[in-house]
Amino acid sequence: MNIHLSNLSGKALYEQIYDQIKTQILEGSLKEGAPLPTIRGLAKDLRISVITTSRAYSDLERDGYICSVVGRGTFVAERNQDFVRERNREELEEHIARAAEIADRCGMDEEAFAELAKTVYRRQKKC
Repeated sequence: MNIHLSNLSGKALYEQIYDQIKTQILEGSLKEGAPLPTIRGLAKDLRISVITTSRAYSDLERDGYICSVVGRGTFVAERNQDFVRERNREELEEHIARAAEIADRCGMDEEAFAELAKTVYRRQKKC
């Protein structure tokens, strides 16, 4: 598990940890059932407070990405394809909403926005 923290990002450290672990789970680089470092171990590795890692783990567990088993540790939660698909769709909708706001600021109409989205999508599919 790779986590890179930046004091310059504008995001709280626990949010950076949450986002990076969530992304690794949704992309499949952290498989379901995979053990995660202990809260203390991760805090030590990242040279941050145990409270910070605890907050990130707590939020990840609340949102269904990880689960803690007393006496055994913390693991990537078992999830089904519908869960992953829905979470990815929610993330996509958030990105599209932000892109639509920018398009509106640029004076772009719906048709031009849709055409730009198609162009970008096709370019990504070629890669």
